[in-house]
Amino acid sequence: MDKKHRLTRSGDFQRVYRQGKSVAGRNAVLYYFERVSESEDDASRLGVSVSKKVGGAVVRNQVKRVLKEIFRELQDRTAPNYDYVIIARHGLPDFLEKRRHEEVVAIITDLFQRANLIQEKD
Repeated sequence: MDKKHRLTRSGDFQRVYRQGKSVAGRNAVLYYFERVSESEDDASRLGVSVSKKVGGAVVRNQVKRVLKEIFRELQDRTAPNYDYVIIARHGLPDFLEKRRHEEVVAIITDLFQRANLIQEKD
């Protein structure tokens, strides 16, 4: 994922948490915040948060990779000029292990749809 599409600073995460809105699902939570564009680049940015309660380092990194890949697939359909933070819940690693990739994509897509942040494919 390109650097311009990532949330990296703690202040960016805090702004999304405090000023943004959220949609919760069984395995993940989506926080979103519409930012005022200072430049012409209106690319959406993603931050991923996976707690130590979810699992060890290997599991957390695997969850982050999967969530970033799913966002990459959905990025051209998501609303531009937004900052997103996806928080993995405790059951997500088990779900990733037992389910197909399409089902995980459907869960994340559902969060974006419930927040009215995604356009349907034509």
